Amino acid sequence: MLKGKTALVTGSTSGIGKAIATRLAAEGANVILNGFGDAKEIEALRAGLERDHKVRAGFSGADLTKAEAIEGMMAQAAKAFGGVDILVNNAGTQFVSPIEDFPVAKWDLIIALNLSSAFHTTRLALPHMKSKKWGRILNMGSAHAKVASPFKSAYVAAKHGLSGLTKTTALEGATSGVRANLICPGYVFTPLVEGQIADTAKARGMTEEQVKNDVLLAAQPTKEFVTVEQVAGFAAFLCSPAADSINGAELSIDGGWTAQ
Repeated sequence: MLKGKTALVTGSTSGIGKAIATRLAAEGANVILNGFGDAKEIEALRAGLERDHKVRAGFSGADLTKAEAIEGMMAQAAKAFGGVDILVNNAGTQFVSPIEDFPVAKWDLIIALNLSSAFHTTRLALPHMKSKKWGRILNMGSAHAKVASPFKSAYVAAKHGLSGLTKTTALEGATSGVRANLICPGYVFTPLVEGQIADTAKARGMTEEQVKNDVLLAAQPTKEFVTVEQVAGFAAFLCSPAADSINGAELSIDGGWTAQ
């Protein structure tokens, strides 16, 4: 389905991003990985994508909190692959704290990584997409792009901002074959959520098991975590011809959380 396309997936060395990169490779797209982690494990992932799916796969360790690093990553993608056809802005981080105690440095980090990085990748990817009259930009939102939770001021602010960026991008690219959408998962069991469970337990004076059952899954009527494979399948669908008329949408995959 995506043979000949190149997908850049940020934050793709683990969790949701890794699953999306793997699924897009399975659909025939060349893939550029991005993220942190053990160099040998990342290389094994990159080489495995090439071997298993007969595509080209690259890697950039760019620090997405720095605009100049993002510019370097996008230039590298253009040189090695001719440009980015599918951009998945997935990289993110979380910190849990009451607003009055929220560390300013943590606020700045979350806004930079979860929101500003998507602006920079998008502004640099759009010219190529418009010139090809085809492009897909998938921003990883959250149920927190639609609703708030206590102690997550920076994350909620960033995800709401990402929703606005997505809609604006969708309008600007609409007549050029570019589609931009926001995927809004509920709680997906990833390393990010594992860390969030521990932080929330500390902030609320609860056990981690209580956080899982009484805080996280309490929000999801299905009482089940969303899986990374479900999110990856949704992302692949949004890159398919069947999704050509889906543009600027906030698309929930949250077990009914935001239906309440």
